[in-house]
Amino acid sequence: MKLVSYLQDDHDYLAVLVNGMLYNMEDVHPDLPTSMGMFLNYWEDSFPVVQNGVLMIAEEKIARGKGIPVDSVQLLAPVPFPTSCRDGYAFRQHVAAARRNRKVEMIPEFDQYPVFYFTNHHSVKGPGEVTVMPDHLQKLDFELEAAIVICKHGRNIRAEEAEEYIGGLMIMNDLSARKLQMDEMKLNLGPAKGKDFATTTGPWLVTLDELEEFAVAAKEGHRGRNWNLKMTCTVNGVQVSEGNLADMDWTFAEIIERASYGVDLYPGDVIGSGTVGTGCFLELNGTAKLNNPEAEEQWLQAGDEVVLDIENLGTLANTIVAEETDWSLPGITAKAE
Repeated sequence: MKLVSYLQDDHDYLAVLVNGMLYNMEDVHPDLPTSMGMFLNYWEDSFPVVQNGVLMIAEEKIARGKGIPVDSVQLLAPVPFPTSCRDGYAFRQHVAAARRNRKVEMIPEFDQYPVFYFTNHHSVKGPGEVTVMPDHLQKLDFELEAAIVICKHGRNIRAEEAEEYIGGLMIMNDLSARKLQMDEMKLNLGPAKGKDFATTTGPWLVTLDELEEFAVAAKEGHRGRNWNLKMTCTVNGVQVSEGNLADMDWTFAEIIERASYGVDLYPGDVIGSGTVGTGCFLELNGTAKLNNPEAEEQWLQAGDEVVLDIENLGTLANTIVAEETDWSLPGITAKAE
């Protein structure tokens, strides 16, 4: 199933997407929760009811006239109000390339355990415009990722059981202000201001039953599963990145295991995969400069349209909009070149 959150009358509503039409939960069954937040909290009861509803739509037992064209509404992030948002570091190719470009050795701890950081769950946005401050436009970057959402409470979850806690997959763009990020991380904390202004997800949450045929075994020495889904990013219509979700070294199951160690995970917690190999300008610029020190760096600019596509998960499009202000943070002395 594809679960969609959209805005209507200043409220978020949850619908299921079938053949380009949205069917509100209350039209599928009057007892279903009408928002993603509530749906996730009652996932085990609600999920089979919606599955049956999709069959009823296909059999026209629920009238097509109840559907709303998906392109006629304002889509929100699939989980508009996540209870938390973690982002992982799961692709070895990306980590190794980024370290190579900085002329440092691959860090051995990458292969010992999965890591993640917490980002600002109040800054999660969906498709559409993303407004940024002047300091964000100093080396503004995209990050091509996927994310999961937790659908039931758990603690000390073993990787072997972790898929029971995954509600589905969606696209994530972990937008990054690299100048802010690089400056603040010199103090061995963060990332903070370089990351907390916007993370986009969407366009919908695809449940695991719909992705079963694309599931593949984890890489050797790892537990859980990955999904063979092509990933691309275009900026203003020009492709800049390509990868595959199956290239995750650390699986979502393993990340869940570590995240839940001694900690409660709750319905609505979002966890990103981290950047796929070639999945950001920071890596791409570094690789280009290794081959040609005179290579010109590319960063996102105001007005740019960033489109992330993951096979069978949809397309997430965002346009960068500059805030109408010249306010800059204290300590920001070096402007982007």
